[in-house]
Amino acid sequence: MRDGLQTFSKAEFCSEENFNEFPCDMDVGSIVSFALVGSLLALIMSAYLTFKLKAYDRGSPLMVKLSDSIASGSRSFLVTEYKYLAGFVTTVFIVLVIMFSLSSSRKDGSDGVRVGFCFLAGASLSALAGWIGMVVATDANSRTTHAADKKGLNEALQVAFSGGAVMGFCVVGLGLAGVSIFLCLMTMGRSSSDIDDDVNSMMYPDNAIIYQWAAESLAGFGFGASSIALFARVTGGIYTKAADVGADLVGKVEQGIPEDDPRNPAVIADNVGDNVGDVAGMGADLFESFVGSIIACVTLSNGDVALIALPFWLAGFGVFCSFIGFWFVSTKDGASQKDLLHALHKAVHSASVLVILSAALVCYVLFDGRQSDGWRCFGCIVIGLFCGVLIGELTEYFTSFSYRPVVSITDAGATGPATVIIQGLGVGMISTVGPIFVIVVTILSCNSLGGEYGIGIAAVGMLSTLAVTLATDAYGPVADNAGGIAEMAALDERVRQITDDLDALGNTTAATGKGFAIGSAVLTAISLLSAFETQADIEGLINMGDPVVFSGMLFGAMLPYLFAALTMLSVRKAAGAIIEEVRRQFHTIEGLMEGTAEPDSEKCVEICTVSSIQEMVLPGAYAILSPILVGFLVGPRCLAGMLGGSIASGAMLAIMMSTAGGAWDNSKKFIEIMGSHGGKGTETHKACVVGDTVGDPFKDTSGPALNILIKLMSIISLTIAPMIAGGADWDHWYYGLLPVAVGAIVSVYCYYAYWSEDITYKDYGAGKTDEKGSLMNNQEGDGPL
Repeated sequence: MRDGLQTFSKAEFCSEENFNEFPCDMDVGSIVSFALVGSLLALIMSAYLTFKLKAYDRGSPLMVKLSDSIASGSRSFLVTEYKYLAGFVTTVFIVLVIMFSLSSSRKDGSDGVRVGFCFLAGASLSALAGWIGMVVATDANSRTTHAADKKGLNEALQVAFSGGAVMGFCVVGLGLAGVSIFLCLMTMGRSSSDIDDDVNSMMYPDNAIIYQWAAESLAGFGFGASSIALFARVTGGIYTKAADVGADLVGKVEQGIPEDDPRNPAVIADNVGDNVGDVAGMGADLFESFVGSIIACVTLSNGDVALIALPFWLAGFGVFCSFIGFWFVSTKDGASQKDLLHALHKAVHSASVLVILSAALVCYVLFDGRQSDGWRCFGCIVIGLFCGVLIGELTEYFTSFSYRPVVSITDAGATGPATVIIQGLGVGMISTVGPIFVIVVTILSCNSLGGEYGIGIAAVGMLSTLAVTLATDAYGPVADNAGGIAEMAALDERVRQITDDLDALGNTTAATGKGFAIGSAVLTAISLLSAFETQADIEGLINMGDPVVFSGMLFGAMLPYLFAALTMLSVRKAAGAIIEEVRRQFHTIEGLMEGTAEPDSEKCVEICTVSSIQEMVLPGAYAILSPILVGFLVGPRCLAGMLGGSIASGAMLAIMMSTAGGAWDNSKKFIEIMGSHGGKGTETHKACVVGDTVGDPFKDTSGPALNILIKLMSIISLTIAPMIAGGADWDHWYYGLLPVAVGAIVSVYCYYAYWSEDITYKDYGAGKTDEKGSLMNNQEGDGPL
C-alpha cells in the first residue's frame, strides 16, 4: 500500500511559497468548522425528534405500564454496567497519564494528560450516546404500538423510525463534536518552538506538524470510544440473547405459548435486551468506527492540511445529507416487505447521492490548484459509499425471506432442526463471498487512487451517512418492542400483524446494519493498522515470510475465535439461568399459565444483568491486553502481524455469524408472517424456532462484537505506537510481562468466581414441593448442562 498517492507526502503542496495561501494557512477552527456545524445540526435534530415523539399517545394504561417496565429495566442495566465501567475507565485513565508522562517518546510533559483526557472524553461521549439513544427508544415503543392500532402501518413506521433516528443523529453529533473539539484542544499549548530538529519543519507549515502531534493524542479518544463499545456490545449481547433464548425455549417450545406472551417471565427481560444490545450496543459500535476513521485519516495525512480537513468537512456535510434523507421515509398501509424496505432505502440512497455531490464540492474547494489529487480523493469517497450500499444489499439478499437463501432454510425445516442448522451454517459461510469481494475491490481501488489515506477516507465516506444508516438499524428494537407490547396488552390481531411486519423489516435492517458495521470496521481497522505502521516506524519492514510477523498473524487469527467462543459460552450459561428460572415460575406460581397470576419479571431482569456483567470481564480483558502484550513483549512487527491476522479472520467470522443468525431468524418469521409450511405450531415451525435460537448469539452477541474487537486492538496499538516506535524485536520484553501477569490474574479470578460453576437443572415434572410450595431438589434430574 505504498504505491498510491506518493505526492501526498511531498513538500510542494505546502511549500514555503504558499504557506500563507489557502488551504495551507488554515487554522484549526477552519479545519473543524463544518464538522462543528454538522454536529450542532445533528444534536438539534435529536432534540427535535425527542420532543416530536412526546406528541404521540402512549396508549392504554397497560401499554404504559409495560413500556415503563422495559424502560426501567434498561436504565437499571445501564446504570449497573456504567458503574463497573467507571472504575475501568478511571484505572485506564491513570495508567495512560503515567505511561505517557514518563515515556521517552513524549513531546513534552503534557503528553500524559493529553492522552488521558482524550481517552476519558471518548469513553464518556460513547456512553452518553448509548444512554440517550436507549432512553428515547424505550419511550417510543408503546407510542409505535398505539400508532399501529389507531393510525396504521405508515404512522407506526414513522414513529419507530424517529425513535431510531435519535440514536443515529446523537452518535454522529456527539462523535463529531468530541473529535473536533479535542483536535482543537490538543493543538493548544504548542507552538513552532516545540518542533525538534528531527522533524523536517521545512517540509510543512508549523501548524501541520502540531496537527500531527494532536493526532497522536487523539488515538486516546478512539481508545476510550472502543473500550465502551466493546463492553456495551458484549454485555448487551449476552443480556439480550440470554433472555431471548430462555423465553423462546421454555415459552414457545416447551409450553407452546406465543412469542411475547405476558405469562412468560422472561418477556420483559427479552424486550429490555433488545434496547441494551441493539440500540446502545450498536450505537457504541458505530460511534467507534465513525471517530476512528477520522482519527486514522488525520494520522495518515502526512502533515497535509487539506487532507487533515477533508474528513471533518465531509462528515459535517454528511450530517446535512442525512438530515434531508430522513424525510424521505414513508410507505402506504398494506405495504409488502419489499415496499417497506424501499421506504427505508429511500432515506439511505437519497442521502448517499447528496453526499456524492457534497464531496465533489468539498474536494474542489480544498484541492484548488491540485485538482488531480482532489478527484482521486473524491473517487475514494464514492467507492467507500458504494461499498457500504453494496454490502447492505448483499446482506439483505441472504437475510430477507423475500429471497431464496432464507426460504431454503425454512424448506430445510421439513426434516427437522438439524437440517435447519446445517442449511443456515452453509448460507452463512457462502454469504462471506460477496461482501469480502466488495471490500477487497474497495481496498485495492482506493489504494491505487490514494494509498493508505485513500482507504481511510473511503471509510469516512462509507460512514458519512451514518445518522440515517444507524436510524434504519436502531429502528428495529423499537418495532420489536412495539410488537411485544401489542401481544402483552392483548390488542387485536390486526395490530400484531402490523407490528410483525415492522419487526420482520427490523430483522432485515438489523442484519443489513451488521453487514454495514462489519464493512466499515474492516476499512477503519486497516486504516488504523496503516497509521500504526507509520507511528511505530515500521513501514516497509513487514514481511509475511518472517517468522516473527507470521507468528503474530497466527496469534491474531486465533483471537476472534477465542473471543467468539467466550461470548457464545457466556450466552449459553446466562440463558441456562433464565431457562431454570422461567421453568421454576411456570411450575411454582399457581395460576400463571391460566393468566390469573403475574410472573416475577424483575427476577429475570436481575439474572440477565448480573450474568452479562460478570461474563464481559474475561473477553474484554483479553481484547485489551493482547496488543499490549504482543507489542511490548515481542515488538511492533509482530504486533502488525497480529492485527493483520485478526482483521482477516475476524471479518470472515463476523460476516458468517451475523448473516447466518439473521437468516435463521427470518426463516422463522417467514412461517409466522407468510404462513409458509402450514404456519405457526407446525413441526417445521418448531424446527425453525430451534434454528433461530441457535442463531441468536451468532447475530446479536458474538458476530457484532468481533467488529469492535478488531477496531479496539487496532486503536490500542496506535495509542501505544509512539512508545514502541523503531524498537527491535524483544527490545521491551520485560514490560510485556506485566500484561501477561494481569491476564493470568484475571483468568484465575474469573474461573473461580463464576466460570467453574454451572447451572443445576431440576426435573420439575417429577419434583416435590416443600410446605411453602417451592420445588425441592430432585437428585435424579439435577446436573450440569
